[in-house]
Amino acid sequence: MDGLETRQKLEALERRLLNDVGRCVKEHDLLEEGDRVMVAVSGGKDSYTLLHLLRKLQARAPVRFELMAVTLDQGQPGFEGQKIQDYMDREGIPFRMLRQDTYSVVLDKVQEGKTYCSLCSRLRRGVLYRFAGEEGFNKIALGHHRDDLIETLLLNVLYAGQIKSMPARLTTDDGRFEVIRPMALVAESRIIEFAALMQFPILPCNLCGSQDGLHRQKIKRLLEDLSAENPAVKGNVLASLGQVIPSHLLDRGLLERLAP
Repeated sequence: MDGLETRQKLEALERRLLNDVGRCVKEHDLLEEGDRVMVAVSGGKDSYTLLHLLRKLQARAPVRFELMAVTLDQGQPGFEGQKIQDYMDREGIPFRMLRQDTYSVVLDKVQEGKTYCSLCSRLRRGVLYRFAGEEGFNKIALGHHRDDLIETLLLNVLYAGQIKSMPARLTTDDGRFEVIRPMALVAESRIIEFAALMQFPILPCNLCGSQDGLHRQKIKRLLEDLSAENPAVKGNVLASLGQVIPSHLLDRGLLERLAP
């Protein structure tokens, strides 16, 4: 593929992604006049893509909002945070690198053979929330995409006995922030392709990526197998999150809350 073809492919893909993100922002009122949005950037394909798309929206949106990218260096060996810093400097993006060794805490607290993701995420969230409060941000943007929502729904159904996923917009328990997921309608496959074309300086997470047999990976493989037979499977699961029929469930408390 020559330079012109690559550029045309990149532009077409960016338009598709912006359309999906714009639709999500509109449907769920994710961005409003005067918002101060902290974008959590891990160094992975999802957060880089989210930041890029939000900057594009910022330039053309009818409302004015601020963006700042924030990365947490968790003390993981081999973490090349300077690559993220260099990227932000080149792009002229407001950026802060936070540093707190949550890596050692995770290794100390989690038993061998157990997954690190839950505790690691909880510790990271605490650091980011504290910084957001100190700096006066009212929204925190995360890079979860369509596949994350689908996989989380199935994980909760199969392993936790709950019908629950990730909302596009969620107010934190203490009411201080709203967590937003502008890429909730974006397919992971498009993010993978876009990140490769953009040549983002991706930093892999070796902490959880080194563990075998994670439930999420099993769910991902199941969805890939089902999608090979029926390409509409993932879209149908996502659509089900927006088409809940309470009368056909067994949650009596939900029915009572909805009763006139």
